[in-house]
Amino acid sequence: MTSGPASAAAPSPGSASAPGPGGGRAGEPVIRLSSVSYTYRGPPPVAALKPTNLVIHRNEHVAITGPSGSGKSTLLNLLGLLDKPTKGTIEIDGIDVGAAPERERAAVRAHRIGFVFQSFHLLPYRTSIENVMLAQVYADEPRRHRHAAAMAALAQVGLEHRAHALPTALSGGERQRVAIARALVNRPSLLMCDEPTGNLDTATTVELSDLLESLHQAGATLVVITHNPMVAGRAQRQIAIRDGELTEISSITTAPQTKPPDPQPGPGAPEQPTAPQTKAPDPQPGSGAPEPPPAPEAPGPPPTLPDRLPPADHAPGGLDALGFPDE
Repeated sequence: MTSGPASAAAPSPGSASAPGPGGGRAGEPVIRLSSVSYTYRGPPPVAALKPTNLVIHRNEHVAITGPSGSGKSTLLNLLGLLDKPTKGTIEIDGIDVGAAPERERAAVRAHRIGFVFQSFHLLPYRTSIENVMLAQVYADEPRRHRHAAAMAALAQVGLEHRAHALPTALSGGERQRVAIARALVNRPSLLMCDEPTGNLDTATTVELSDLLESLHQAGATLVVITHNPMVAGRAQRQIAIRDGELTEISSITTAPQTKPPDPQPGPGAPEQPTAPQTKAPDPQPGSGAPEPPPAPEAPGPPPTLPDRLPPADHAPGGLDALGFPDE
């Protein structure tokens, strides 16, 4: 995990110096947590998130995984400004919002964060485009701009032809695409996805993962909370949370370990003929019993190495640079 001190004198949401939604340069911090912790009031009090430092940069695709009860929901609520930390500071686009008044937090949430939920949360009696425009209402976007922007967001997820369909007439994958369009329409700095593929079948999960990848390539920043290893494996960074503690996952050791065994069988080939000497131990009981044992022990190590490689191949891997667009 990346950690760092909170920046001083962060601009206010409405100030001219504050970065605009979806704006900023690649590599700039979008989220910065500094010594953030959260404790649910008791009795007895429960420490759901232990003191944490975390930085997520613009254009990054980050997956957060962990078992039920590990603190994922608590972290999501903090990152999405739904809860205030018990201690520490939270910055979004350089704006210190950890202890800001609820009105300012709501403004940052509406303009700079897009949410995608597992259950879609679409209004059943409103069309796709009306559901997308709802996000613009909360962001106080002028009415005359809403329709065009909502259609552009639906086109971005390949669903403009279903703009006037009700959610009840859409498949699960189409409903999630509408939800993503709703999250994108205000051009947020950050897209937060809570189990976005949890209610989808395998084929649709792959399609949605491809969509998220295309959005990331277009420049978005994405944080995905998921139980699905395939979805997590397509992120640039994987962060595991357990018992309220975050751990950055890495598979750096996987690549080098696969190379040594390949050369070993080559140079070891001439030595392998010595392996047949294992037949010599047959006469060992007669007289050469003390001498033969050392000979078979030498060839022993080479075969054990390949046996250990398969587990390494299955180790957490595939931190492929795939992510989310920051628009």
